[in-house]
Amino acid sequence: MRTIFSVTAMSALLTLLRMLLGFIIVKIVAVYSGPNGMALLGQVQNMVNSLNGIANSPAGNGIVRYTAQNQDKGDEYCSGWWKASIQLILLITVLFAVPGVFFSAEISQWLFQTKHYGYVVQLAILLMPLSALGTLFSSVLNGKQQYKRFIITSMISVLISSAIIIALVALFSIEGILIAAVAQSAAIGLVLVLSNIAQPWTKMKLWWGSSTNEKRKEIGLYMLMALTSSLTLPISLILIRNILVDHAGWDAAGQWQAVWKISEVYLGIITISLSTYFIPTLSTLKSPDDIINKIHDVLKIILPVVAVVAIIVYMLRDVAIFILFTKEFSASRDLFAIQLIGDVVKVVGWLYACPMISRGATKWFIFSEIFFSMVFVAVGWVLIPKFGAEGANIAYLVNYSLYLIFMVANVRRFSR
Repeated sequence: MRTIFSVTAMSALLTLLRMLLGFIIVKIVAVYSGPNGMALLGQVQNMVNSLNGIANSPAGNGIVRYTAQNQDKGDEYCSGWWKASIQLILLITVLFAVPGVFFSAEISQWLFQTKHYGYVVQLAILLMPLSALGTLFSSVLNGKQQYKRFIITSMISVLISSAIIIALVALFSIEGILIAAVAQSAAIGLVLVLSNIAQPWTKMKLWWGSSTNEKRKEIGLYMLMALTSSLTLPISLILIRNILVDHAGWDAAGQWQAVWKISEVYLGIITISLSTYFIPTLSTLKSPDDIINKIHDVLKIILPVVAVVAIIVYMLRDVAIFILFTKEFSASRDLFAIQLIGDVVKVVGWLYACPMISRGATKWFIFSEIFFSMVFVAVGWVLIPKFGAEGANIAYLVNYSLYLIFMVANVRRFSR
């Protein structure tokens, strides 16, 4: 347990920095553009998350798993998976870049209800490789359990990328918001690459050259999981937001986005520490009993923390709105309760879902991601016309409650 406390403490510093800078950015967006700008920001961030998730898919949890399992055998042994990842990143970039750029205007129309922002879509596509390289380097650091270096380099990248965002928003208002959201992940990736370029494991011979079909297949299974995840949640959020816009307008969508953003930021301390510590740890365990016992041990720590933080956020919601946003967002105070309960349920469900990633249970993962994203949108489609933005919160809680039940019922099956 000492390790998870240490990782959580270091992750807390990183998350505190991200929260502070994230809140500054949110405040600037709120002041410059109000709820409409907040809704637009949500749309472009979900688009970027999907595109980067596609490019990053060969560079994530698969690299963490196989690096963690084989680090004692040396970098030469691990390099087969690293080379396979590079090859798949290049393939994905080519396959998605051409049609993405060609249909950028149509994508802009779907996201923003105007073709004007087609250039934002093109920029996001062209910057995908930088984000993927940054993810690849951070995954190697995570797999090697070099937590201190992982977090320090992440801090530096967040500082630089946030400075870029603030400058762009201040200089170009709405246009700057969209460009900044697109450029942030690429800037983070560039800093991660440059700050680790002198490490022994970054020698070119370890990254470029032939791999094996077996290793490409192993990384490919994780790529399928990451592709599914990168498409399902962002697209479901875009669809939920579009339903909100159709039935309640951009202002209501912006109010809901403000509450979602606060949840997203404060949950970062949990997800960062768990993904940094938990996935590599589960990858080294052999039996389902060991995995389930580890989940229960971590749950005893995480659940009270998440619950307390959610209660604090709820009690201070008016202060948060005053500090982070403007008086135009005052209606969002009524959206916190259900959202925060959903956050607690989501974290518990995510803990029980982690063995799917650590064990490479591809079919289980893909099914659950697609099915529960569809449930989220379907329940939102029914409830939003009746309850407005609160309907989206109820859909969120219902969806993750069902998700938790499913994961608890099946955890032993996908831990084998």
